[in-house]
Amino acid sequence: MKKIDLTKGNVFSVLTALALPIMGGSLLQFAYNLVDMLWVGRLGTNAVASIGSSSFFIGLGYSINAMVVIGGGIKVAHAVGKQNEHETKAYINASLVLNSILGLLYAILLIFAGKSFINFLQLGNPNVEQNAYLYLAYSAPMLFFAFFNLLFTRLLGSFGNNKEAFKISAIGIVINIILDPILIYGLKMGVLGAAVATLIANIVMFLLFLYKGKKVLFFDRAVGIEYEKVLEVMRLGFPMSFQRILFTLVNIILARIIAVFGSDAIAAQKVGLQIESITYMVIGGLNGAVSSFTGQNFGAKKYERIHGGYRTAIGIGGTYALITTVIFLLIPIPIVKLFIHEPTTIEIASSYLRIIAFSQVFSALEMITNGLFTGIGMPKVSANISIIFTVLRIPMALLLIQMLGVNGIWWSITLSSLLKGTVAYLYYKMKVQEKYKHDQANPTSI
Repeated sequence: MKKIDLTKGNVFSVLTALALPIMGGSLLQFAYNLVDMLWVGRLGTNAVASIGSSSFFIGLGYSINAMVVIGGGIKVAHAVGKQNEHETKAYINASLVLNSILGLLYAILLIFAGKSFINFLQLGNPNVEQNAYLYLAYSAPMLFFAFFNLLFTRLLGSFGNNKEAFKISAIGIVINIILDPILIYGLKMGVLGAAVATLIANIVMFLLFLYKGKKVLFFDRAVGIEYEKVLEVMRLGFPMSFQRILFTLVNIILARIIAVFGSDAIAAQKVGLQIESITYMVIGGLNGAVSSFTGQNFGAKKYERIHGGYRTAIGIGGTYALITTVIFLLIPIPIVKLFIHEPTTIEIASSYLRIIAFSQVFSALEMITNGLFTGIGMPKVSANISIIFTVLRIPMALLLIQMLGVNGIWWSITLSSLLKGTVAYLYYKMKVQEKYKHDQANPTSI
């Protein structure tokens, strides 16, 4: 498994080489989501609402997993930048152990408590509730493997090797796309077919990661478990994990508010989120690229290079986000009609896209800046910003629905994203950049 030195070479070229595989993976994931939503959408609004409802708790699992993925990714990138082989292996060991424990515990929790989770949403539709729980239960073992696939992807990114992760992700997504219609319609499994297809794809990806990364992605018994390393990974990853957990919990509460407007509104948000993910194809790639790029250069104390990489990423991400803004504003209805056919759902989802369009540039600003904070080992900053403004969505939504109905919820999401992006950028300019300038002249102060 090749290690790539990110501390040398043209900044734009290095960042692009890092980001493209992640973007490619995101593009494939979007293609899968597109196909999946087309197949599930043919089952009707209730089927879309079932998957949409259970997806909040699947997302909660990914938020918990972020503690290991982010903490381990930061420390491994720093160790690689310092060219410290022992530290690199010790942090990988710590990450693998933590991941195993979290994946097993959360899978068990979903199986035994999943019905209570779905009941909390008060969907008011027994058919939707039953299918949502079954989808969640079938997704429990999938998450165990998905936890490792996300960790493996991040660790390879820390080595500067995103291409291998992209190839493996591509194989998994193609398998998912092929299996969806076979299981959903051919074997008449309905909603559960989508869950089983995702499980099989993640198992295949897991096995491929182990095979291709056998010299890197393994537990090194000679190094063993260094408990201080485990604690460091947890300490660094916890702020962002807690932020994502809180973000998911806020979305679960918002889903309960949305449920008041019926299954059409729940399905509309699910469709809207899938369409909005075209923004994150590029921005998510830049976030991962900036994080890995910054991590290695921070370990090598190349601070000017970090700043140049950030500026480059902001230029690329801001331009792309502006394009998606225009698309969401001008042609939301034709896009939504690709996924769903019920007039009420089309109307609500189109309104979602028009309103959320105003947040795209600020979401890009937030995510790319968060990548820098993560790379320099300051995940607390982005976590604190996100926690404050994400929690604000609930009171804003409750206030705005009195005047705007369900659109008030979409405006609460947009306004909070606008605030998060603005504050993250200002913090970088006033705090991090100033410290960076000081430490460029006095590198021993970091």
